[in-house]
Amino acid sequence: MDLRHLKYFLAVAETRNFTQAAASCYVAQSALSQQIARLEKDVGAQLFSRTSRSVRLTAAGELLEPLARRILADVDTARAALDALSGLRRGRLRLGLVQTRASSVDLVEVMADYHARYPGIDFHVTNAPSAEMAAAVLAGDLDIAIVGLGPRQIPDGLDHQVLAADPLVLIVPADHALSDRELVDLADLPESHQLIQFTRGSGLRRQVEAAFARAGVEPGQHFQVGQIQDMIRLAARGIGVTVVPRSSVFDDSAPDASLRDALPYGARALRLADEAAVHTICAVHDSKRLAPAAAAFLEVVERHAIRDRADGPVQEAGRSV
Repeated sequence: MDLRHLKYFLAVAETRNFTQAAASCYVAQSALSQQIARLEKDVGAQLFSRTSRSVRLTAAGELLEPLARRILADVDTARAALDALSGLRRGRLRLGLVQTRASSVDLVEVMADYHARYPGIDFHVTNAPSAEMAAAVLAGDLDIAIVGLGPRQIPDGLDHQVLAADPLVLIVPADHALSDRELVDLADLPESHQLIQFTRGSGLRRQVEAAFARAGVEPGQHFQVGQIQDMIRLAARGIGVTVVPRSSVFDDSAPDASLRDALPYGARALRLADEAAVHTICAVHDSKRLAPAAAAFLEVVERHAIRDRADGPVQEAGRSV
């Protein structure tokens, strides 16, 4: 079986279109169709069901797709391991990054540090909901993902390193009934409250929903926003309330005076009584197929996490604004 055939097969499986797949592989459509036909002959089964209007995977194609991804991922890992013999001077790192700020761990600084150490390694960065990125690591499509999932939420078969646990805070407008409190329970929210939620499938969304479940209350009416700072601003304007990681409100390196003005329109960030309400950041990987470039990145990110934990936060987690 030719590896090139598998690449063409996956291109068609992803696009469901022979013309688009051929363009992405930089080959003529007729050549791609011929290679797919050869692959089908090799495996002894039709892989695609084709009509004038659609292309879809057959049962055999659905069986082959995850296997093909893992085969090609293993080939990449083998190549990277051989490259490592020359001192990790070249290679590729397929990295998934959480959409929210990773608490005190500055991922931009981590990437800059890594690049300074290994300038020949190319970054291929993906931003997606945490659950999707964890699944991509399991499938072999990503080498490492920094996700907002707790250890119990990580799929079986993956290894993880906890980088940070960022307390969640409740953001309310200045005139809210709870705004004068420093410590609140989610059960204290009025039944009519509207909750501003983060992207479905994200780690933060899961942590917030888990916190409401522990409080024994429904999240209530809600709508979805894809940017943390927009969630905070909407809550400050009285559109609803929201729950966000503390680090998205407070800068631990900032002086006290600046913290009083951290939120717009005099809004408040209130500490939650639920000590389990945290946004956990983990680096997930598959140790059975960890390429040298990925292993080196884990060492750099862990070094930053240890340093940041040693420095410690400047302010108390529940300071109201």
